[in-house]
Amino acid sequence: MTINEKSRAYGAQKSTIREISAYANQRKAEIGADKVFDFSLGNPSVPAPDAVKASIEHSLTLPPMQLHGYTPASGLPEVREALAQSLNRRFSTSYSAGDLYLTCGAAASLSITFNAVVNPGDEVIVIAPYFPEYRVWIESAGATCVEVMADPKSFMLDIEAITAALNERTKAIVINSPNNPVGAVYSRENLEQLAAALTEAEQRFGTTIYLVSDEPYREIAFGVEVPWVPSIYDRTIVCYSYSKSLSLPGERIGWVLVPDTNPEHDVLVQAVAGAGRALGFVCAPALFQRVLMDCVDEPCNVEAYERNRKTLTEGLSKLGYEFVEPQGAFYLWVRALEPDAEAFFERARAHELLPVPSDSFGCPGWVRVGYCVSHETIVNSMDAWEALAQEYQAS
Repeated sequence: MTINEKSRAYGAQKSTIREISAYANQRKAEIGADKVFDFSLGNPSVPAPDAVKASIEHSLTLPPMQLHGYTPASGLPEVREALAQSLNRRFSTSYSAGDLYLTCGAAASLSITFNAVVNPGDEVIVIAPYFPEYRVWIESAGATCVEVMADPKSFMLDIEAITAALNERTKAIVINSPNNPVGAVYSRENLEQLAAALTEAEQRFGTTIYLVSDEPYREIAFGVEVPWVPSIYDRTIVCYSYSKSLSLPGERIGWVLVPDTNPEHDVLVQAVAGAGRALGFVCAPALFQRVLMDCVDEPCNVEAYERNRKTLTEGLSKLGYEFVEPQGAFYLWVRALEPDAEAFFERARAHELLPVPSDSFGCPGWVRVGYCVSHETIVNSMDAWEALAQEYQAS
């Protein structure tokens, strides 16, 4: 074998989400974008705030070396300090520039974090249903991905199931709240129960267990608290992206935070920097580092997503579909009209409806419907959803 077989396998498998998105683009070219209802990618249709454009235009006036030159590997100190101070204002913390490492989006943040903390033979717990790429990043770091189902009714953390999965090989657990794909937001009580379970397991096994909090949807919540996880469990590492909050998915900008309250803070900061170096995730895009500094407290347009959520849930409810009422993010977790989610997707595709079947998220029998699309797309899709439901009723 002359190539890396694991990398080849990942390339051959491809992402179900992106395969559906590519098919959607093909169909749009064939029959017109208005006739295709693409609910696959978490690609915000909400435009970036005006402040982003203003920041870019200002940066373009800077000297070329300042605008386009390399930054420090971990990011510009003034940018990291601005981000730290924003977090301090919001969460009553005491972070500084040295606690943050700027990255090329949440994918890089998570890859760096896993590579910073795991060793071969370690296990990392994920809460199913979960974003499929978690498994890729965990396995690429040399660890084993262990799936634990969320509570099947509430989709909150199932503490009993998590406790049963914890062992001497558990190095970390990943949580994502607001959650992709369900839209659940873990309550403070639920997170406190998790923290107690992890602390007890550390004492029982004599090990260290990290809590990796993946938070790209933090700002998109509908009237519920999104607790600040480091205030609940000390050994937390936070991964963040501005793909959703500032509608910048294609610009690949985010960060890893090692809170100053983490007992392993100093060695973790070094491990994060070392993992970034080893993976080649250094010097995040300089232009968008400066955008973050200028837009550090810019609000997210949650109202647009709330409107889409209302239209979609009301429409599907009238048609008899069952779903989990989302508390945050911009996805609706809809129960398929048959046990086989893949078969349901194929029947939906015949109506140009393109959700994502739940099998790739580690959970059978559902589909993820991304409502970050235009409001018009949701409204216009209702006839197709109705025809699909009628098809099942008739069979």
